[in-house]
Amino acid sequence: MSEPINVPLNSDEIEMLVDALEIDLEGYIESASAAKESGNREDVQTFTEAAKRIQVLKARLEDLIED
Repeated sequence: MSEPINVPLNSDEIEMLVDALEIDLEGYIESASAAKESGNREDVQTFTEAAKRIQVLKARLEDLIED
């Protein structure tokens, strides 16, 4: 695992990243679904793993947003 880096962001910037991740997540979910329909198990696994990692990162960023 790589070492953490400090990137100072304000709440608006974090919200922008969360929004971008949401769109990216939707794309990976759609790609996993398409791969499943075509029977490509390797792509299903790849896209599903990417979607899970995006979900985790998105949740971490959402926790940082001030109410």
